[in-house]
Amino acid sequence: MTIQTGDKLPDATFVKVTENGPEQVNTADYFKGRRVALFSVPGAFTPTCSAKHLPGFVDKAEDLKAKGVDEIVCTAVNDAFVMGAWSKNANAGEAVTMLADGNGAFADAVGLTMDGTAFGMGKRGQRFSMIVNDGVVEQLNVEAPGEFKVSSADHMLEQL
Repeated sequence: MTIQTGDKLPDATFVKVTENGPEQVNTADYFKGRRVALFSVPGAFTPTCSAKHLPGFVDKAEDLKAKGVDEIVCTAVNDAFVMGAWSKNANAGEAVTMLADGNGAFADAVGLTMDGTAFGMGKRGQRFSMIVNDGVVEQLNVEAPGEFKVSSADHMLEQL
């Protein structure tokens, strides 16, 4: 079942990219007491994700924070090392925190997986964004297959 607005995030573990290496973080602890803009991409270094999705959140980070967002998080079904390399390549710096969902456990738990086997990508997370307030989904934006509209930083800014 797909997560809905008003639902609490399910229990899942991400791997956070840090300067000291990978660090496991639990959703309950990580999202507690904060308002987080979370967005998911099908894959690091993929065309739309690299050209539009991540750069949009990097560019609009200060605007989102001015509207009450404490942190911006990007997740993908990639390992922490790939997410770290992508962050450096995109100059995401402190603007966007990378949380790797290497085994797709979070994407499964929120019911937002996609089958990318036709493209040699296997099971991935769909393209979506959400505002998570103290662990509860406040806004949810799920893209139609092949589209990039409602999960963008610009769309999220309009919602805040």
